[in-house]
Amino acid sequence: MGIGVGIFLLAVGGVLAFAVSDRISGVDLTMVGYIMMGAGALGLAIALLMNSQRTHTSHTTVEERRDLRP
Repeated sequence: MGIGVGIFLLAVGGVLAFAVSDRISGVDLTMVGYIMMGAGALGLAIALLMNSQRTHTSHTTVEERRDLRP
């Protein structure tokens, strides 16, 4: 899950939790919204953590050259 998916889950969860007043039998839309917001916040935090770790790495390239002339 990337940054975009985390933001999307936060937005949809916020709409379900705070703006939807419809009722579905057996489903608590407010709780579903809170769960989606939690999953989005967790995914966003993990994506940002992984992105910050990626910027602190170094890469080394090893090239081996052989002279094939007799």
